[in-house]
Amino acid sequence: MPRRLRRAAVVAGPLAVVLVAAGAYAVTRDEGSPDVTTGVVGRADVREVVEAPGSVVAKATATVSSPADGTVLRLRVRDGQQVTAGQVLLRIDSPEAEARLDQARRADAEAADAAVVDVPSGGLGEQQRQADAAAERGFAQARAAANAIPDVTARARALAAVATAEGQYAAASNAAADAARRVDAGLGGLARALSSLASAQRVQTRAAVEVAEQTVEALVVRAPIGGTVTLAPAGGGGGGDQLAGALDSLPAQLQGQASELLGGAAGASSGGGSAAGAGAITEGAPVSAGTSLLTVTDASTVSLVAEVDETDILLVRRGVRASVELDAVQDATYSAAVSSVESAPAASTGGGVTYRVRLRLLEGKLADGSDAPQPRPGMSAVVDLAVRTVRDALAVPVAAVFRDGDQDTVWVERTGRAEKRRVTLGAQAEDMVQVTAGLKGGETVVVRGADRVRDGQGLG
Repeated sequence: MPRRLRRAAVVAGPLAVVLVAAGAYAVTRDEGSPDVTTGVVGRADVREVVEAPGSVVAKATATVSSPADGTVLRLRVRDGQQVTAGQVLLRIDSPEAEARLDQARRADAEAADAAVVDVPSGGLGEQQRQADAAAERGFAQARAAANAIPDVTARARALAAVATAEGQYAAASNAAADAARRVDAGLGGLARALSSLASAQRVQTRAAVEVAEQTVEALVVRAPIGGTVTLAPAGGGGGGDQLAGALDSLPAQLQGQASELLGGAAGASSGGGSAAGAGAITEGAPVSAGTSLLTVTDASTVSLVAEVDETDILLVRRGVRASVELDAVQDATYSAAVSSVESAPAASTGGGVTYRVRLRLLEGKLADGSDAPQPRPGMSAVVDLAVRTVRDALAVPVAAVFRDGDQDTVWVERTGRAEKRRVTLGAQAEDMVQVTAGLKGGETVVVRGADRVRDGQGLG
């Protein structure tokens, strides 16, 4: 049968006629085995319940940690005090955080100055225009001089030479102009690249300033939610605890040696942790970034979190009702209703897989009918989830059903002898189980000692 933590059966009304004592038969095997008891199949209301361990949780809990290394400058709350969201709780003095902010602001100012990039032009275009003008004047003078030559043949040769030189210069000038344009374009690209780099650096420096400003602002610690303050132990969450934890993870024979090598630091850390727990954090206490300072708990309403085994979780749905018993109030019973079922699994302490089920905690009653006290966060609970109720169901005691291979089976009396009969089960309880196929009301089945019966064994 499927594994369950616990089941409870409710057999109600005149139809609950599954008999065990009345009309029972006793058969003794030749080997002297204990009696085998039979009973008549009847109908009953079967209520299937899944039991799960749980705990009471507050409406909200927020742990406040130190934003930076420093000391507690001023503590404005006491342990157990009620606070509202946004109320100032304490002030941390952190010269290191202040220095980081100044450094970030200076770096940002330097990045802002560097963001203005001025790359001068190469100036090659103006130089070429001056060279072209000078060449044009020179060629004009050369042509005038050539035209003044009296000899026609010599004049023609001179003009041809001037024309050739002018053409060569024009080609060289065009090549120089193209080169100048490429240089200017490269300088422009360089200017754009430098500007982009400066802008990227400014983004980084501005982000650093914002983080540093937020850290300094967070030195004034405010309540994230309204609730009750619980101050952390002095020195809690520091390196001593980490060191002690690391030493605890060593084999026992090595812990003493490691403690001696560290000059007794391990013992001091462990002992200091215990002593620190006797007193809450106070003004002037040193703190490190991430050190827990206090916890604010909103216990205006409480709820339950139950850990349901993977074999049962598919039966649990929103709205399922439950009864709850608390270890702290043993004579009280509370009612609850499932509000949500988490889809992500969580490893249980026993190594299996469980799913968290959240429930609304409703009224509670003591054994005398008076109102039960309001549970406190952290209290342990046992949650009975009524996952399924089948009324007027054909049912047999759980002990009547056994596994034959991969089938649920019962022993049925047929003409005075035991005969195997495969059955299909429905709702399953601790004492009884619904049979949806394979049996009829009024048939006689073995209800105790089924593991001692053989096929064809006489039952009459």
